[in-house]
Amino acid sequence: MAILLPTSTAGSLPKPSWLAEPEKLWSAWKLTGQELLDAKQDALRLSLHEQQQAEIDIVSDGEQTRQHFVTTFIEHLEGVDFEKRETVKIRDRYDASVPSVVGAVSRQKPVFVEDAKFLRSLTDQPIKWALPGPMTMIDTLYDAHYKSREKLAWEFAKILNQEARELEAAGVDIIQFDEPAFNVFFDEVNDWGVATLERALEGLKCETAVHICYGYGIKANTDWKKTLGSEWRQYEAVFPKLQQSNLDIISLECHNSRVPMDLLELIRGKKVMVGAIDVATNTIETADEVADTLRKALQFVDADKLYPSTNCGMAPLSRQVARGKLQALAAGTKIIRQELSS
Repeated sequence: MAILLPTSTAGSLPKPSWLAEPEKLWSAWKLTGQELLDAKQDALRLSLHEQQQAEIDIVSDGEQTRQHFVTTFIEHLEGVDFEKRETVKIRDRYDASVPSVVGAVSRQKPVFVEDAKFLRSLTDQPIKWALPGPMTMIDTLYDAHYKSREKLAWEFAKILNQEARELEAAGVDIIQFDEPAFNVFFDEVNDWGVATLERALEGLKCETAVHICYGYGIKANTDWKKTLGSEWRQYEAVFPKLQQSNLDIISLECHNSRVPMDLLELIRGKKVMVGAIDVATNTIETADEVADTLRKALQFVDADKLYPSTNCGMAPLSRQVARGKLQALAAGTKIIRQELSS
């Protein structure tokens, strides 16, 4: 990346109210058929425009064409029955009714590739595309077929690799795998989680990232954070393995968190997407607050490896708030660029 401290978003951006009910995860579409397809493309155009207006350097689709960062990908796969539902505990945190794996999982056709081609046609800027990671996928399902989290993760890794290779061919510059489950299942992450993720990025020449956060700003997540004490050291359990992995970028939650910044020393040498925007509040950060988070991170991350970003996706926020937060991210980054250049 030629630009110093390239900015990006970690995930979703709010959907316009004419496409889906705003400020909500899993929001139902308001249109059907060709009208829905057209509206999704319109929303993607708008999301790109708002990122460009805020002077974000690495742009994304804002996840405008999907209802949810995990389930929309799974909906397009064989072997998963969305009618046969069971209640499971998501990331050991909250109960949810989820679809069941009833047979061998497979991908019959691309899921996001046409959307990526459309985004690529709209801009010459670097593009980042997010996919769910294998461990987070299995944590969002009831497995009635493989009866093994690890076996199912390896199968999903193969499928994700198929999709990732086609996204790269469509012009995507960075492929990001979302793995909030890495902040919970530490033994599994080290035993096979990182290995399955490496299988998902096998053969890719574009940059690859893993996004590990403390979740969207929904009540189940914010309540969980209140139980974590004065220091959030979850990253410490998985950073050594990730530092040795083939992943290029590690995306983290930093601003307004209790993550000790010195933990970043454990991934020294990796590029780090530093979350400098809190997605669990409607308060818009000041440029100085963003700059302060980035300054702290620069003690442990070389400037040419630091990518300012948001803590997580912003789908549950209003468009106005999200827009303000993107502008703050860019403004705070400019302050640090000026400091570094002087």
